[in-house]
Amino acid sequence: MGDYKELTVWKTSMEIVSEIYKLSSTFPNEEKFGLCNQIRRAAVSIPSNIAEGKGRQTKSEFRQFLFIARGSLYEVETQLNIAINLGLLEKEQTDNAFRLITTTEKMLSKLISHLT
Repeated sequence: MGDYKELTVWKTSMEIVSEIYKLSSTFPNEEKFGLCNQIRRAAVSIPSNIAEGKGRQTKSEFRQFLFIARGSLYEVETQLNIAINLGLLEKEQTDNAFRLITTTEKMLSKLISHLT
């Protein structure tokens, strides 16, 4: 199936990481070890799990890591909504992030189904 860096879903998830770092850089200092840290860790987990799963021996192992990546994706989505609810971000600021999340979720689900 090739190198993980060739996967469109990995490339798109890397865009999510960049977007989340950009958005969270505007959070106040008191959130540095709170929501800022949490959302960044969850975002980094998405492409990391795709890459790690791709390096596993079997399709079922790869699938399991894709499930973990999808869970992290949902975590990022939830944390973006929390940031909006807390007034740390405006909804308009997050449009690109939510677009990337929706696209990535569809790709992950399709890939998971393909590996079944």
